[in-house]
Amino acid sequence: MPQVVAQGKLIECESKANLRKVLLNNCVDLYNGGSQVINCRGLGSCGTCAVKVEGEVSVANWRDQTRRSLPPHSPTADLRLACQTQVLGDVKVTKFDGFWGQGSQLVWTPEG
Repeated sequence: MPQVVAQGKLIECESKANLRKVLLNNCVDLYNGGSQVINCRGLGSCGTCAVKVEGEVSVANWRDQTRRSLPPHSPTADLRLACQTQVLGDVKVTKFDGFWGQGSQLVWTPEG
């Protein structure tokens, strides 16, 4: 079973599990500030669940690529939308500041 390390938590999940669901089901603070209330609930349209993911995950689909190509995101940033990402192997997740998680300051790292 793949392992996800995020916000100091080690989480086991099924292969191909949706990263957003894995994080939320394990009480990881995926959303910053008001985006906890105002988000698309996993449809891939808002971009507020953007995280840095290291490890084996699915290739970015068209929703992920399209949303991250629009401001305030950047297509060159090393982020993924958790709601559009499947966990395929062990991964480490990092969250940055900003309403959409697009900032440069760390909110949390895999270790905490």
